[in-house]
Amino acid sequence: MRIRTPPTLLRLAGESLLRDQASAIAALEYLPAELFPPLFIQAYHRRMRKVLKAIVQAWPFPVLPLGCLSQLSQNKLLKAVLDGLDVLLAQEVRPRRCKLRVLDFRNTGAKFWTMWCGDSTQKCSRTEPVAVHSSSPNMQHPLAPLEVFLDLNFNERDGDEFLKYILQWAQQREGLLHLCCKALRISEVPFQRVSKVLDGVRLDCIQEVKVNCTWDLPTLGTFALYLGQMSNLQRLSLSHIYVLTEEEEEEEQQSFSQFLSQMLSLRHLRELNMDSPSFLRGRLDQMLRCLQTPLDKLSITNCRQLTHSDLTHLFQCPNLRQLKFLHLFGLSLADFSLEPLRALLEAVAPTLEDLGLDNCAMVDSQVEAILPVLSRCHQLRGFTISENNFSVATVEKLLRHTAGLRSLELELYPVPLECYRIQGTVNQEKLALLRAELTGVLKQLGQPRSIFLGTKYCHNSRKCKLYDVEFS
Repeated sequence: MRIRTPPTLLRLAGESLLRDQASAIAALEYLPAELFPPLFIQAYHRRMRKVLKAIVQAWPFPVLPLGCLSQLSQNKLLKAVLDGLDVLLAQEVRPRRCKLRVLDFRNTGAKFWTMWCGDSTQKCSRTEPVAVHSSSPNMQHPLAPLEVFLDLNFNERDGDEFLKYILQWAQQREGLLHLCCKALRISEVPFQRVSKVLDGVRLDCIQEVKVNCTWDLPTLGTFALYLGQMSNLQRLSLSHIYVLTEEEEEEEQQSFSQFLSQMLSLRHLRELNMDSPSFLRGRLDQMLRCLQTPLDKLSITNCRQLTHSDLTHLFQCPNLRQLKFLHLFGLSLADFSLEPLRALLEAVAPTLEDLGLDNCAMVDSQVEAILPVLSRCHQLRGFTISENNFSVATVEKLLRHTAGLRSLELELYPVPLECYRIQGTVNQEKLALLRAELTGVLKQLGQPRSIFLGTKYCHNSRKCKLYDVEFS
């Protein structure tokens, strides 16, 4: 028999108060601040629009985080909240209780609701607590413009009605509030749908862009005209941009040149992530030359089409000499001299915190080039080099060369070749002997340590299996 958790006193107090909406609204002037969040949530779930409107006008916290409330996109609930804000914005003197300065529609703030309401917001994602942004209005000036945070998310699942509603509301109140869209995420939607919204927002507020679309280069070139206006962009991710046919090569080159010209405007870019960037084959050096500042993070995945010249330019790029995060997955380093990579690792050894060289077709002889420098990456917290073709001896060498890295928290190595049968399946008996052997190596090195061995196709959860080896 399931035992139900009894309701908290705060919840019971809120339910009692909401039995009479008029009394609840009148009592807001005198309620303690800790009652406001559970009262808001209860009124929200019960769709009590008049109460929601009144609560917003008396909100006793600087921030009202609404992005994780899944039903807010329903126009009647959203309208109740915005109507309450309209009353505030129209007042020359704000109510005594109201401290609201930031309205946050991003998917943050779950911890705020959990702290005050317990399990009342189970549908909220558990992310970091919302905080007042540094550009938020001065707390000493209660009539300063309200700051509104909104992420621009375009995907096949959700429509744009919610975005358009908020944007139209904000545009009609220009001067009374500041709309700040920090993140733009686009996933498999036509570009025309995105451009209609981008035409109505301040692009210089955007700090993060993620594009996961099978766009061609002309579409990317058109999007780049918007990208170039994002003067404060810090993080850029491009996935699955593809090249055109040979017949359209001239148009493709013009589009790529347009993209490069706009990249030159991104003077604050710190993170660059590219997944399946086939359009960069033979052109990677041109893009790297557009970087205006040193990167903190670089990730290139699933692009075996990059040439040896591309890889050489990549590892020799001056603006990669301060990297904290370097992740290369699915690149073809077979038959490639790793001396340029070794030189890059030598340069970033003082700053590098995360290194991934997974599924890069590396072999034993290539690892020798980077073994000495690995031992000097003392800030390294994560090191993964799975899905490569290493012997037991090479895995042991890697363990010995990383033994002195006291900050390492995650280590993922490939299951050595000796542990596979001809059919490509893992021989469990040989693997058990190997794990015992590696446990002895860790014990010999004398430091508590836990590592993982990954089978081939490690980044495909249906095929991959991880085996731990631990010494404590």
